[in-house]
Amino acid sequence: MKQDSLRNAAYTVDCEDYVHVIKFNPFDSGDACSLIAYGGNNYVVVGTCRFQEEDAEVEGMQYKTLRAFYHGKRVDAIAWSPETRLDALPPQIRFCTAASDRKLRLFTSDLQDKNEYKEFDGHSDYINDLVFAPKEGQEVASVSDDHTCRVWDLEGNEKARFVLRSPGMSVCWHPEEAFKLMVAEKNGTIRFYDLITHQAILSLECEQTPLMSADWCLKNTLKIGAVAGSDWLIWDITRSSYPQDKRPVHVDRARLFRWSRVNENLFATIGYPGKTTTQLLVHHLGHPQPILTGTAAVGSGLTWHRTLPLCAVGGDHKIFFWVTEM
Repeated sequence: MKQDSLRNAAYTVDCEDYVHVIKFNPFDSGDACSLIAYGGNNYVVVGTCRFQEEDAEVEGMQYKTLRAFYHGKRVDAIAWSPETRLDALPPQIRFCTAASDRKLRLFTSDLQDKNEYKEFDGHSDYINDLVFAPKEGQEVASVSDDHTCRVWDLEGNEKARFVLRSPGMSVCWHPEEAFKLMVAEKNGTIRFYDLITHQAILSLECEQTPLMSADWCLKNTLKIGAVAGSDWLIWDITRSSYPQDKRPVHVDRARLFRWSRVNENLFATIGYPGKTTTQLLVHHLGHPQPILTGTAAVGSGLTWHRTLPLCAVGGDHKIFFWVTEM
């Protein structure tokens, strides 16, 4: 590994709690700042970030907490709604969480007096991932260790259920085709479902386990990426149901895979937290070695900025931000 690729975080933000999960808002909220949410043992904190990479008047980065939402349980996953708007009057913040008590919680706030939340009950085991319908934001999909993927309306009614053959680890919604859902299972199978016919329309195979995380590339929706065992794997779904490219990256096991939102060849993976640190690797498909290696004190969660080649990882009372060269 080239020594110059080993890099400290460009920016850090101190937090009140251990950060279990972290998520940049992937949608345009109508404001120059980026929204970010992170979840700890009892709270979800929503804040805004602005970086010198996008605004010359900012020195380094500016971070501001907008609100801490009491959650009462450990936060396991967070999804942003496309209905979140900072330029509306009053503003609207909407996100959904998965918690250690196997419930989903939908939060809606105007950052003043209106703070509502609803619980969605139905999963019988841990929920590993969730996502909002990206166009209208009127449905939420979730996957669980209970071998189901469920689609809910915003009242918490179950609209669809897909029975899986192993725990569901990741769920992604197609950005343009609102009826297509991708579900990745721990046994190494990734299936695409049609929400109109409720049928599986395509499946991909890792040929190795455990698959821990998968992501749909939004810059090129023919590309799927995942981590299984200690490897990352990439598919072009028009070519084969088996990966076109794979590489061992994490000595122990890989934990999360996330595509950059600005470059279809850029993605990041993180390993399992070791005794003290977690390794973040940023990869470019044109380079044989990772282009950036970072370490975070017992890190968890991984998220990319909506318009910058910048990713964030949670940690022990901290958030770490790394900036990648394109």
